[in-house]
Amino acid sequence: MVVLTPSGGRHLWLSGPPDVVVPNSAGRLAPGIDIRGAGGYLVGPGSRTDHGTYATAPGTAHLPPAPCPPALLRLLLPPPRAHHPAPPSAGGHGKGLVQFVLAAHEGQRNTRLFWAACRAYEDGIGPDLVDPLVTAAVSTGLTEREARATIASAARVTAHRP
Repeated sequence: MVVLTPSGGRHLWLSGPPDVVVPNSAGRLAPGIDIRGAGGYLVGPGSRTDHGTYATAPGTAHLPPAPCPPALLRLLLPPPRAHHPAPPSAGGHGKGLVQFVLAAHEGQRNTRLFWAACRAYEDGIGPDLVDPLVTAAVSTGLTEREARATIASAARVTAHRP
């Protein structure tokens, strides 16, 4: 399915495997290309804004989202990282991850939170860092619900890695 935006843009809707969590990103794949995956939202056809109405491209309204090509899916996923459990004195590392989230500006808050949460879970300190990461994310402008959903996505993504 292809959705046309009021500004002349296009939203390509693709489906992926149910056990793969694709993170949201803005411009990571290429300039001007945003990805909406886990925890992201889409504006669907028929939605109206001050700028106009979203509509399906001619000939695509009856089509379901196509499967995401495997090569594209690989580009959308963060690179796998080796699991290195943190030593018992990992508090300093956790503080650095919280600071990383606190330094986020609009347009990068969710991406930074997801990255920090992935690193925390990979290092074995994810559960201990949930509340500090949520607090940091909320202070940058995310809602608590958005922050917790992003952290939960990071936990799922890191759990599927060998």
